[in-house]
Amino acid sequence: MSNDLCFLSATELRERIVSRRVSPVEIISTVLARAEALQPELNCFITICGDEAMAAAREAERKVMAGEELGLLHGIPVTVKDIVNTKGVKTTFGAVPYKDNVPTEDAVAVARLSSQGAILIGKTTTPEFGSKCLTDSPLFGRTRNAWDAGRSSGGSSGGAAVAVASGIAPLAIATDGGGSTRIPAACNGVVGLKQSNGVIPHSQALDVFGNQTYVTPMTRTVADTALMMQVMSGEDACDPWSIGVPVPDFIGTAAPRGDLRGRRILYCLTPPGRPASAEVAASFKASLDRLAGLGAELEEFSGDGFDIEPIWRAINHTVWRTRFAKLAAEHSDELSEAFLRQLSLATEVSGVDYQQAMFARTALFRRVQSLLAQGHLLAMPTLTRTALPIEQDLFGTIEIDGAHFDSVRPHWFPWTMPFNMTGHPAISLPSGFGRDGLPIGLQLVGHFRADAELLRVSALFEASSDLLSRWPE
Repeated sequence: MSNDLCFLSATELRERIVSRRVSPVEIISTVLARAEALQPELNCFITICGDEAMAAAREAERKVMAGEELGLLHGIPVTVKDIVNTKGVKTTFGAVPYKDNVPTEDAVAVARLSSQGAILIGKTTTPEFGSKCLTDSPLFGRTRNAWDAGRSSGGSSGGAAVAVASGIAPLAIATDGGGSTRIPAACNGVVGLKQSNGVIPHSQALDVFGNQTYVTPMTRTVADTALMMQVMSGEDACDPWSIGVPVPDFIGTAAPRGDLRGRRILYCLTPPGRPASAEVAASFKASLDRLAGLGAELEEFSGDGFDIEPIWRAINHTVWRTRFAKLAAEHSDELSEAFLRQLSLATEVSGVDYQQAMFARTALFRRVQSLLAQGHLLAMPTLTRTALPIEQDLFGTIEIDGAHFDSVRPHWFPWTMPFNMTGHPAISLPSGFGRDGLPIGLQLVGHFRADAELLRVSALFEASSDLLSRWPE
């Protein structure tokens, strides 16, 4: 029964709680026991909130038994990436200088989940300030892949993805500034959505107008992603891009009904000159066949203009330098070499370079818009190979089918960064497994603010296979 509970979806847990077939206390005690058991090997938590979670579970059970009105997530366990503020619970940003930082208020997304009854069981690991695609830090060490301890969890929301994939909690709040939700989702075989700009308010962004980072859902199923979106979405005064954005019926729309007849999907394996492993290419072809089997019309598009890592880096690293230069000067001995090196790279970016990158960001948005004027969705692999070795260096070479390439970002995840910059919704879905037994992900990209429709297509794709029956042992 315990393992059954751990791998049930939040949607199923919700039904069982409401019908009194399982209690919040039973659920929370079970997942906390699993978290404690797996933490020594997986290392996906910085903080486990055992006492607080059990107290919340007992109160949630009291409300059920008293017949009180219950929220959409009543009694359901959730984790929060340790870069997202949680009132009264340490938020370290994965950085030693912030190891004792305790926020005085919740981020908007956290507050919304809490208001609907979700129970925080812990804060998940992140590299310093979410600064890379590998989840390790001087503060806590390395987070291991849920399927293979010798592989990376991806990043920067590696802890969130591992906690979801390993059956610790069905729901996780993550973040995504260049692929930080979708990369670990693909590495660990879960669902990772980067929603459209403004759909979920971002209450911690310092430059909210130029922001390209997102507070996101991470789950095992598309239905659970829709459940989180229903709760987390909606305007808030803190985020101008959220104002006036309506909240659709994510839960109803995301049901796998109908087919894809009348839908044109444009696809591309990689931008020109970027590699993909043979097994990723084969999995991508099989995914396209599944979409065609659902009735979609497929058409290849050129990846010209999408090799944009230098543009993303000019914007992103300049933001980091502005935020963290003082911190780095005062605490260089406590910060990782990779983090400090990324800050130093930003010194090479002038004000003119930054503004030119912003112009290029606008051009990229218009390029995506022109493609989506010809079709309903874009499709591409989330990553060009399965999870990297656990000891991978961000500034080291990356190996793909025996060949070595000199830069991780543009060679491993060329397709995630563009949609942070353009604001279009992009989701990574489990699509198969490599010869090494590790998950492979498919990325689908939808029309701007058409997140609900993207989830509908995703649900149909998910239902076309039996991947939900396979989880790490």
